[in-house]
Amino acid sequence: MFQVRTDLALETREKFEEDNVEVKGVRLEEEQATPEIHISSVIIETENGAKVMGRPKGNYVTLEASNMTEEDEGYHREISVQLSKVLKRLLPQKQDFTTLVVGLGNRAVTPDSLGPRVVDNLCITRHIIKEFGKYVIGDNCQKSVSSIVPGVMAQTGIESMEIVRGIIKETAPDVVIAVDALAARSTRRLNRTIQITDTGITPGSGVGNHRHALNCESMGIPVIAIGIPTVVDAATIVVDTMNHLLDAMSQVEQVYRIGRSYEKLDMVEKYDLIHELLIPQLNTLYVTPKDVDEAVKRLSFTVSEGINIALQKEC
Repeated sequence: MFQVRTDLALETREKFEEDNVEVKGVRLEEEQATPEIHISSVIIETENGAKVMGRPKGNYVTLEASNMTEEDEGYHREISVQLSKVLKRLLPQKQDFTTLVVGLGNRAVTPDSLGPRVVDNLCITRHIIKEFGKYVIGDNCQKSVSSIVPGVMAQTGIESMEIVRGIIKETAPDVVIAVDALAARSTRRLNRTIQITDTGITPGSGVGNHRHALNCESMGIPVIAIGIPTVVDAATIVVDTMNHLLDAMSQVEQVYRIGRSYEKLDMVEKYDLIHELLIPQLNTLYVTPKDVDEAVKRLSFTVSEGINIALQKEC
């Protein structure tokens, strides 16, 4: 059966709500951080909840901002501040800890270049502190931060998990922050949503290209994942378009009857139908907005700034 692919835990929970299915062991908390920024937290508390959701137990925090694609530095600064607040809740609760930031993805493929671009904009301090001591940082009060862009398996022939695990063995950080582009189920969330989770990440899972996971079990230390959905699959676009079309033409009797039949299907049945109708070449097609180059560039600064703020010491 065709599965709706999404990396967002919030969308997975919404799917169960649409199907009127109650998932025990999964809790939702919502907060309006600012008039423009909404924060939703999906907390998977039990093994049953994890099994039903298809995700590990843990916290999945989603920041949604409808104007995230706008060129407004002040607005993006607000998003960075909210991101840093969420990160601080998930990071080790001690004054000094060392962090390894991993920029996952392919720099040569724009929708997949978020991770490498975020690393480009980070304040890296490990080498300075190691060489000259922690007091040389001065008023910046930055913790020890290192980073790596492991590339993708097609470029290196090595799993990202293997590269990161080797670096952890040599440098012994206290926590890993992994940044990657995600896939969404809804077009309205493209480049407008940030997910932060303390359960790690499986690179490529949203587009069906599963690699080994980066998580506490495989790395031996906590792994926090940050991601922004930059692509959506073709079936999602067709389903969204059909829903809007049928809504607009509901007054026409013939279309109304078709619409009523279509509405009786649940979301999975709709995706199965679209999957059968699409030609084979479109079944594996993933789509990204035309301005994704500018969006990823802008959002990489937003995410890196949030990480930089979160990793500042309380001076």
